[in-house]
Amino acid sequence: MKMFGSLLGKTLGFVGYTIQYGCIAHCAFEYIGEFVVCSGPSMEPTIVSHDIVFSERMSRHLYKIQKGDIVIAKSPYDPTMNICKRVIGLEGDMVSTRSDICTSHTYVPKGHVWLEGDNLRNSTDSRNYGPVPYGLIRGRVCLKLWPPHTFGTLGENPNKQIVKSFKDSD
Repeated sequence: MKMFGSLLGKTLGFVGYTIQYGCIAHCAFEYIGEFVVCSGPSMEPTIVSHDIVFSERMSRHLYKIQKGDIVIAKSPYDPTMNICKRVIGLEGDMVSTRSDICTSHTYVPKGHVWLEGDNLRNSTDSRNYGPVPYGLIRGRVCLKLWPPHTFGTLGENPNKQIVKSFKDSD
């Protein structure tokens, strides 16, 4: 009987520590950040397939996402997939997009952002699915970690788009 009590005590202790560490890990990934392996060509040349980046969550929680930031968001088409795109416009902005045929202007509504890949010719983004709800943003990419020779902060948008903000003109 004494052996059973000892085994039960050790098992419950292990379960308790596992739950504690699980809660700590959950809070860290939910509120601090996460490591993300990127795939696909939409952010080339800034981020290429198999690059590993760190996505911090505090900017999202504090509503500090800005134009030019690269974010990880849930795909508006497939909520099981994450996308990595650059913020081109914030709520209240008028975004101009050009195709081979025409130029269109889109107003970014309240609570939304306009996301585009740096590789405009090979990116499915807000030009396809429109403004993205702010709530789909998971985090802001602040560091490229892998490969080692590209370690550091990320560069500016190679497309140099100009977005008009109408927030101040109301």
